[in-house]
Parts: sequence; C-alpha cells; structure tokens
Amino acid sequence: MPSPTVKVNAETYAKLKEAVAETGEPMIVVLAKAVEAYRRRAFLDGVNADFTALRNDRRAWTEEQSERAAWDATLADDVQGD
Repeated sequence: MPSPTVKVNAETYAKLKEAVAETGEPMIVVLAKAVEAYRRRAFLDGVNADFTALRNDRRAWTEEQSERAAWDATLADDVQGD
C-alpha cells in the first residue's frame, strides 16, 4: 500500500530533519508525534476557550459553581468506592 505524500516548505523540512537528528527516530515517527502534539494542543486550546466563555457568562458560571459545590458535597459522604 503506497504512503501518501505530504508537502512542507523548506523551513519546516529543515526543522523536521533537525528533530530527526536530535532524537534518532525515523522521520515518520517524529512527524506523527508532532501531529499528535498539535492535535492535543488544539483540543486544550478549545477547552480553555470554552471555559473562558463560560466564566464570562455570569449566569452560566454561577450555575457551574453551584453544580461543582453539589458534587463536592459527595466527597464527605463517607461512601467508599470499590
């Protein structure tokens, strides 16, 4: 099965080669790790933006705080998990 080709600019390719030289890992591994790190960062940036929006909505943030307080009360109920 043929592998897809990905085009990158010269600067990106140089950085990729540098990372390969530093780690000793194959280029495909370095690239896969970079894409995964980017994907995770984008997810966390989205979560942070969502929480910022929530905090900026006073009513929604108050509801969130109330819900957290209700769940925190369960920490003191002495019920042991499995």
